[in-house]
Amino acid sequence: MTGSAPPAGVVVMAYGTPASPDDVEAYYTHIRRGRPPTPELLRDLQARYDAIGGTSPLAARTEAQRAGLQRALDAVAPGRFRVALGQKHAAPFIEDAVAALADAGATSLVGLVLAPHYSALSVGEYLARAGHAAGARGLAFTGIESWHLEPAYLDALAEGVRAGLAALPAATKVVFTAHSLPARILDAGDPYRDQLHDTAAAVAARVGLAPWAGWGVAWQSAGRTPEPWLGPDILTVLRDLAGTGRADGVLVCPAGFTADHLEVLYDLDVEAARLAGELGLAFARTPSLNDHPEVLAALADRVAIAAAEVARP
Repeated sequence: MTGSAPPAGVVVMAYGTPASPDDVEAYYTHIRRGRPPTPELLRDLQARYDAIGGTSPLAARTEAQRAGLQRALDAVAPGRFRVALGQKHAAPFIEDAVAALADAGATSLVGLVLAPHYSALSVGEYLARAGHAAGARGLAFTGIESWHLEPAYLDALAEGVRAGLAALPAATKVVFTAHSLPARILDAGDPYRDQLHDTAAAVAARVGLAPWAGWGVAWQSAGRTPEPWLGPDILTVLRDLAGTGRADGVLVCPAGFTADHLEVLYDLDVEAARLAGELGLAFARTPSLNDHPEVLAALADRVAIAAAEVARP
């Protein structure tokens, strides 16, 4: 590759987070598709941010992931790739990243969402937005739909599970979680639920957990809408385990999340941990991946392969 060759563009996509407490209302309004939250909803969300220090570290964590992927791609092919961050609900938006890469001379793009499991309502929407923006600029585009069985990812989760179990009672159950989605996705044959189960089973096999006695799957952070969401919720699972006496401890592995953010630092570290304590269960969670170098190196390999394919005439 010559120095004058156009870069291969990579759009790394994430959910986004408010940059400061003053941005929470605008952020929440964007999530609600332009409908401002009620004062009660806004107070509740701000209280959650206050409980983890006022703001989420997600912005810094996501930038570290972008930079880590850039380094990993530079190790594969120095100067060949340019990585830009595009977010769903906060600047820089997905369309901003595509425009920046187009302005930098990229003629083709690869989209990578920082979420391992595919759903049409999550990863599918990210890729559709990136693909539409790329098409508007005349750029070829391809997206990586899922990486829920990437060996480096599974190894990292297994490492966290082993370390967590070492500090908990012998009768500890491992519960793998991901963000709940509306249950209607199942009617369309969406693979999201099955992919989380596949991830959990693969990690459990690496660690040697007994099927169902040693591990299970739960969902968390469901939206506040009337329709049914995927369950059981992690809080329901904690109550069930305490009520039936099947475990003395719980280790939560938030396999569906790749970085420290509100759904991990509050929904698990505060809310779930508080309930577990009230129920008399020892509680811990595995570390977030954040900018785990081996995982990012594996994703860089996937991006390089996809870039070669989309660039073919």
